[in-house]
Amino acid sequence: MSKKENLRFSAIAVLVANACISIQVQAADASPITTDKVNVVGTTPLPSLGLPLEQVPAGIQLISGPQMQKQRSVTIADYLQNNIPAVNVNDTQNNPFQPDISFRGYSASPLLGTPQGLSVYVDGVRVNEPFGDVVSWDLIPVNALANMSLIPGSNPLFGLNTLGGALSLQTKSGRDNQGAALEASVGSWGRKTGSVEYGGVSQDGSVDFFITANSFREDGWRDYSPTDVRQLFAKVGWQNETTKLDLSYTGADNDMIGNGLVPSEMMRVLGRDTILTRPDQTRNTLSFLNLTGSHWFNDEVMLSGNVYYRQSRTRTLNGDGNDDVDDDDYLPDCSTVADADDAEEACAGALNRSRSRKVSYGFTTQLSFNQDWFSRKNQFIVGVGYDQSKTRFSQNTEFGNLNASRGIDGIGIFNEEDEQVKLTGRTKTYSVFATDTLSLTDLWHLTLSARYNHTRVENTDHITPSGDESLSGDHSFNRINPAIGLNFTPTKDWTFYGSYNEGSRAPTAIELGCANPDVPCKLPNAMAGDPPLKQVVAKTYEAGLRGSLTETLRWTASVYRAQNYDDIQFIYANATNGMGYFDNVGRTRRVGLDTSFIGNNGDFNWMLGYSYIKATYESDISLANEVNTSSDGDSISVSKGSRLAGIPAHRLKFRGEYAITPKWSVGTNILMFSDQYAHGNENNKDQGEGAKLGGYTIVNLDTRYNFGNGWQLFAKAINIFDREYSSGGMIGESYFLADGTYDGGEDHRASLRAPGAPRAGWIGVRWEFGGPKHVASSN
Repeated sequence: MSKKENLRFSAIAVLVANACISIQVQAADASPITTDKVNVVGTTPLPSLGLPLEQVPAGIQLISGPQMQKQRSVTIADYLQNNIPAVNVNDTQNNPFQPDISFRGYSASPLLGTPQGLSVYVDGVRVNEPFGDVVSWDLIPVNALANMSLIPGSNPLFGLNTLGGALSLQTKSGRDNQGAALEASVGSWGRKTGSVEYGGVSQDGSVDFFITANSFREDGWRDYSPTDVRQLFAKVGWQNETTKLDLSYTGADNDMIGNGLVPSEMMRVLGRDTILTRPDQTRNTLSFLNLTGSHWFNDEVMLSGNVYYRQSRTRTLNGDGNDDVDDDDYLPDCSTVADADDAEEACAGALNRSRSRKVSYGFTTQLSFNQDWFSRKNQFIVGVGYDQSKTRFSQNTEFGNLNASRGIDGIGIFNEEDEQVKLTGRTKTYSVFATDTLSLTDLWHLTLSARYNHTRVENTDHITPSGDESLSGDHSFNRINPAIGLNFTPTKDWTFYGSYNEGSRAPTAIELGCANPDVPCKLPNAMAGDPPLKQVVAKTYEAGLRGSLTETLRWTASVYRAQNYDDIQFIYANATNGMGYFDNVGRTRRVGLDTSFIGNNGDFNWMLGYSYIKATYESDISLANEVNTSSDGDSISVSKGSRLAGIPAHRLKFRGEYAITPKWSVGTNILMFSDQYAHGNENNKDQGEGAKLGGYTIVNLDTRYNFGNGWQLFAKAINIFDREYSSGGMIGESYFLADGTYDGGEDHRASLRAPGAPRAGWIGVRWEFGGPKHVASSN
């Protein structure tokens, strides 16, 4: 994007203004905005008595399940990308269930090696995987969600990995979702989806149940990219006048292909749907049990808690170019070689396999008191938590030949045992937390919070139990994270707030097992050595306001400054083979502005939001890099103030929905993103192709028609102007020529891109029947 266009974006920032979707939610609904409604929000992942939104010193954004359904959101990322101005998605894998979500410059990604900075909770359970804090979005069924809250900042109440924010998801119950529904859709890329749900309540109102199942299949828009996702969620609940219990089960069995980045020169010759090498397969399975409960001792005191057990398995199969092939020994057909040493130098391809079995369990409990203190309104919450996980991880490499489609055909010869990995990682975390909100006067509200975390990470290497290259290690991390916030509510329509909070993230087993710069690893397929890493600490300042300009127009704005200390990043040691290691890189900073206007005019509801982010390194560091045009041949120098890669500075989003008739509505989402630096250009000085990815604009449409008697027809189209763009990229090297032929082990610089999806559309039908029953409320 040119300087002129950047100035235009900045000018828009003065006129526009985002942050708090607690208001934005109302804009997407058909009901008009009113100023008398009081939004009560939870301030911890567990159910609590809740606080009025005007007393919460943060721009919490609230999204309901029906809103995601209205826009036919396939995943959480789909909705966030289209509606939350501070969010952008780097679609590195080009798979709808494997997105890299960035909020205010902090990521929640399924990819090992991505600096993780967001925590994700489902019914009070943190579901960041214990191996790398990654988030497997395909294990969260969207049609099971009742609502979700996006909490900005490093709020300590949301535990580990809450550096830039937390996403708290609440699932449906039969009490609030009575009746049945069937839904199916078809369309572009051979996509076929189907779902069923059913909920109900017993005649006496004490027992409720809900169950939903979802199936998603498509061929994918890129070559050789099929995906098959199957999800199940079930919940049974019981309650009386003072006590409520819910037992839920989430299951998934998913097979996904995410073919990743591709050189821009190959896209120009072979088309944007081409791939580099294949397969790039991830298979995830999940069994997740969660028992939650609440008990009201009286109207002012509440006990809540949960106990959970979560087991997931991940298997990956990645077809890659062989990094160790020797130009002189390369054989187009290496199936005749005798052993692993010969295959390593003669074979052009490699099949990298990994398996991980992750088991985690734990509990959290808290007491909430809503009692006056010295005649002032006061809410106090105190709680404890314990989480334990065990991950068994193994990997190996089979050498193979490249076929005509750049797939890898294995030859049955595997790498040597000392290059394989068999690791067990154990993590235990003990937590104590508390928060208190005191109304100093009717206009001023003070919030104080803190959380103590003690985390222990033990790695056991089953191949090399000891020595410099052993993965075995025992590490402990402790910290008290504080927070303070102040709200000023001069009228019922306006709130001003300011806050300071701290959060932390302990290094995970994968990071501690791949932290030796002398023995770099290729994620997720190898690890070596574990020099100690420091835990990441984030400190965030935020100030904002929210209010009503008129009865039908609301406005929110917030500014923030978040700085990470001892930030952990994956340092690429070689641009050709992706080898690298995790290391503390000093300080990084995110400074930004979120603003939004939300309104409705009769049958037209709309939201206009703008977000600005300046994400920079705040420490001078040296990074291994051979292909950056400013490299000294081995590395680049990254100076304080250099922009972080993969984070567009400007985002502008518009959502509009118009009811043409009482039964027929049409909506649109317009998304604008400015340019961003590619990975590999962390010093912002590379002058070659792909050093910077251009900005882009995407327009999506959706519509629905209610026939009555529970029948609804819906349709959705994305990228209707068929814009060609890239959502992310990296400066690297490739063994392949522009026409896709293998260059015999000779590598060259390449601009690797994550191409954006082309124009596509889907149509579907939904039938709802067996409506709600009237039961007496127990609360």
